[in-house]
Amino acid sequence: MDARFLPAGDTALVVEFGDVVDSVLSEHVLQLSDRIRGAALSGVIETVPTFRSLMVHYDPLVTCGARLVDDIRKVVGTAKPSPQRRRLWRLPACYAPSYAPDLAEVAERTGLRAADVVERHAQTEFHVYMIGFLPGYPYMGDLPTELHLPRRADPRTRVPAGSVAIAGAMTAVYPIESPGGWHLIGATPVRLFDPQWERPSLLAPGDAVRFEPITPEQYEAIRADVAANLYTAPSAEMRE
Repeated sequence: MDARFLPAGDTALVVEFGDVVDSVLSEHVLQLSDRIRGAALSGVIETVPTFRSLMVHYDPLVTCGARLVDDIRKVVGTAKPSPQRRRLWRLPACYAPSYAPDLAEVAERTGLRAADVVERHAQTEFHVYMIGFLPGYPYMGDLPTELHLPRRADPRTRVPAGSVAIAGAMTAVYPIESPGGWHLIGATPVRLFDPQWERPSLLAPGDAVRFEPITPEQYEAIRADVAANLYTAPSAEMRE
């Protein structure tokens, strides 16, 4: 396995695959995470995928970093690579001006019409690289190059939950209200995080996401159903 093993204190190990954000590296990270969980290695508590590395949390009273490195190498050496089934989510999103406070500015800065920005964003199938920053917050790529912009120079102190945002080569959805410096180009009424769910985060690393444009009326109707716990997120398609 072409990777570096780095200690992260005495209760975690980082397996690093590279130094770029790349879907191929992401797949290596996700496959290793699947294999480690499937092997039920002694002492392993949790695996946390990131853009280019996997953090493996372990119980130091059961195993140690050096032993875990050996165990991981054995798992990789004996397991046969196989295509993993991934989920494709289709999330409704409203790109109307009242839900997209930065859309006009993004269009101006990219030299596109607002409708062109929406079209390019909605036609892209995004790869979920990792969940981070906030509970359930998905870092998704890869945004079309013509939409690449640096983060805002003046971050907001309050970004509404459900805001669909872009920055650099990424897009994301804010699962809860929080500060944020990305460009807000739309909003989804779907709840992405709920601590009462068996899996609190709707999305997971390795998932794919497409945004399906909806009207403000449709947005408000879905949001009302979500608030009343009457709405179920669109079932994800399983893909190889």
